[in-house]
Amino acid sequence: MEAVTLHNMPANTGWIEVVCGCMFSGKTEELIRRLRRAQIAKQSVMIFKPKIDNRYSPNHIVSHSEQSLISTVIDNPLEIRSLARDAKVIGIDEAQFFTPDLVDVCEELANEGKRVIVAGLDQDYRGKPFEPMPQLLAVAEYITKTLAICMSCGNPADRTQRITNQQELVVVGAHNMYEARCRRCFVPPQD
Repeated sequence: MEAVTLHNMPANTGWIEVVCGCMFSGKTEELIRRLRRAQIAKQSVMIFKPKIDNRYSPNHIVSHSEQSLISTVIDNPLEIRSLARDAKVIGIDEAQFFTPDLVDVCEELANEGKRVIVAGLDQDYRGKPFEPMPQLLAVAEYITKTLAICMSCGNPADRTQRITNQQELVVVGAHNMYEARCRRCFVPPQD
């Protein structure tokens, strides 16, 4: 009998994979790696990103290391249902920018036998769970938490430190607005 490992892929079923972590931890890079492998295997792939994320490209998912893949830009995760009808593998980047409907959409796609790969921040700039990621983590078959390098001390980092004074929950930005921080160096904002 073959041993079951994390790397064995299910057969004749769908599933959800979640790649989470702080900013600059390689989430999108890992998403792109998995999607490229699916493309090499000649599987039909559809990739989605939220319209709000236009940092590097209006129509590509792009990692901070400048890897990219063409994607479909959407406002609402419910759009994925019809757009991904013919795809076997669905990639979704920046999941934290979508409404909680994303969880039901991912469940439906996996129940239809599709492989759904979702990447996003698991914590917001306050160090609190960033919806809908906790719900996706609860229903996913496979979870990968990526770590960055703390910009203060060099330890492994799992928090995103906002270095601006903005108080809104969602502020799209990159190196000039955020830093990766470890638990010890992370400074939660004052309420």
